[in-house]
Amino acid sequence: MESDSSSEYVIVGRVGSSFGVKGWVKVFSFADNANTLMDYSPWFIENNTGWRNIKVEGMREHGKGLIVKFAECHAPEETNVLNGKKIAVLRSTLPSLKKNEYYWTDLTGLTVIDQHGATLGQVMYLIATGSNDVLVVKGEKEHAIPFLLEDVVTRVDLDKKEIHVNWEVI
Repeated sequence: MESDSSSEYVIVGRVGSSFGVKGWVKVFSFADNANTLMDYSPWFIENNTGWRNIKVEGMREHGKGLIVKFAECHAPEETNVLNGKKIAVLRSTLPSLKKNEYYWTDLTGLTVIDQHGATLGQVMYLIATGSNDVLVVKGEKEHAIPFLLEDVVTRVDLDKKEIHVNWEVI
């Protein structure tokens, strides 16, 4: 999940291509389990000025993801304008996190600093690998840093917008 930690919205997925001829679309979830998105309402979709509420008329599992029917879409041509748009929910609808747990949204954009005080860059996005999440950090070089608390990630400071890592640049 991505965005800014102070935001009232948390990005939970993205609209994919149309599915069928009746206005359904594929939805790619940023949650560990795609079905989690079924538990949240209302949904918001990005537009040019921020977020707008979008009514979900139907939703079901499909493979490892979801297919969704938005009330405003009745044909594939109507879903095409939504392709690639981010989906968000209100932060207040999400469960509280335990200590040392973070939504991806809160880590994206943070500055990454190594054990010597050198800035490696900013977190551009995260990747789920199965065994652990990976921070993709872009600075002078691009780094893929495993999000392993204590071993690699030594401190996350959301107030200062920093992640401190024990990471040797080669």
